[in-house]
Amino acid sequence: MDLELTEVQAMVQKAARDFATRVIAPKAADTDKHERFPLEQLKGLADLGLMAVNVPEEYGGAGAGVISYALAMQEVAKACASTAVTMAVTNMVGEVIAAFGTEEQRRAYCPKLASGEFKAGAFALSEPGAGSDPGAMSTTARKEGGEWIITGSKQWITSGAHAGVFVVWARTGDRQSLPGTRGVSCFLVEGGAKGLRVGKPEDKMGIRGSNTVPLELDEVRVPESALLGELHGGFKIAMMALDGGRIGIASQALGIARAALDASVQYARDRKQFGKAIGEFQGIQWKLADMRTEIDAAHLLAMRAASLKEARKPFSREASMAKLYASEAANRICNKAVQIFGGYGYIREFPVERYLRDVRVTMIYEGTSEVQRLVIARSTLA
Repeated sequence: MDLELTEVQAMVQKAARDFATRVIAPKAADTDKHERFPLEQLKGLADLGLMAVNVPEEYGGAGAGVISYALAMQEVAKACASTAVTMAVTNMVGEVIAAFGTEEQRRAYCPKLASGEFKAGAFALSEPGAGSDPGAMSTTARKEGGEWIITGSKQWITSGAHAGVFVVWARTGDRQSLPGTRGVSCFLVEGGAKGLRVGKPEDKMGIRGSNTVPLELDEVRVPESALLGELHGGFKIAMMALDGGRIGIASQALGIARAALDASVQYARDRKQFGKAIGEFQGIQWKLADMRTEIDAAHLLAMRAASLKEARKPFSREASMAKLYASEAANRICNKAVQIFGGYGYIREFPVERYLRDVRVTMIYEGTSEVQRLVIARSTLA
């Protein structure tokens, strides 16, 4: 792994940082307070090429690579975690279509995701009774003539009320002959499709500017050409998407942690107690030292996973390690930030209470910490 950034990577990082600092960060508290979907911010990211960072240029993407994406995600998440998760999922959708789609599918959807013509993309994998266990999926797709008819329920769908296209997983095989995940396929469903109903947005603890909804698919008809990848090959697509997504969530957690550290350092310099800045007390210094060390360690894990993926080498274990460590470290860091602020850390006048609320979900989505430990342990024991 080369620790020196290429010219392209440095340019992407700077573009993301400048836009996040100038446009996204000043609106982050308002986005959170009013649960406002960040349409203007997302369009600006699209204009910079950051909604399809790793999608090839011939399909409208930036083609800048996985490391560039991870760096950009850190910068956006440092400014606003809600905007970052919407960016992350849209990037994932474009990348999955580019990797597994037909030429027709790539040209139909990737440019619209990249340009912002589609406000967002969405993944519809989880269900009310099937989160970490996709083999328990109950959504079905049956073939009738030249169409697939999809019926079922989905849960925790990021950007579901705004997505131009959904990647939907459904069971196409008989449970007896193709049990578990073997009979699952993947489909592209356009937003507004007849029979696709978007439920009430979830009232979440954090990332409140990110739209999270349940979906009902009531006999949703899509053409035969909407099948993404091979019939019964949906689990492979899901695993590829989640592996890459874990790099994104590790980077999101890192961005939030960086914001918490910066706020803590500034507060430690400014806040006076017992006649001096609290940053002069060893108790505060040690907290800051631990925060800085964990951020750097998490960053190296995330960059290792990103560089392996970019080199087209196996990276599943490394992505799980990065996601596990970065998300749990970021939670510790944000908790320390609130403690450094004391009572002021518990009120909305200061941003660290938002960072703590936002970061908590990074240990849950894209595979819980427990799932990451399973992946790592199985790889270690193999």
